[in-house]
Amino acid sequence: MECSKNKNIKRCNCSYGGCSRHGICCECLHYHLSMKQLPACCFPDDVEQTYDRSFKRFIQTYAKDYGIKI
Repeated sequence: MECSKNKNIKRCNCSYGGCSRHGICCECLHYHLSMKQLPACCFPDDVEQTYDRSFKRFIQTYAKDYGIKI
């Protein structure tokens, strides 16, 4: 399968300027999951910019949308 890096870059909301995985989704996902995180694309821009990409922050961000009380 060929990487669509040029297409992915247009969708990538990662705000980390030095990211070597920008637009290479498979590498990004592997990297973040290995650190027990989710990639930037899983978060709205205002949350992504905090660089807190933990599973806990993901749940906190979206729990209210699904009526989950935490």
